[in-house]
Amino acid sequence: MQQWRKSSYSGGANDEHCVELGRLARGVGIGVRDSKDPDGGYLTLSGVQFACLVGLIKQDSVR
Repeated sequence: MQQWRKSSYSGGANDEHCVELGRLARGVGIGVRDSKDPDGGYLTLSGVQFACLVGLIKQDSVR
């Protein structure tokens, strides 16, 4: 069973930006999904892709 971790930046019931992360099977990568729609599927990212995504988000938040 996959365990998902909700982002600490995800807010309450009215927040539109609710994200959860989950480590997929060994060697598969990291899953990213909408915590308000857990059955809606998820995006699979490799460790490198996930690191790049986090870097871009941090870079954008500095602007």
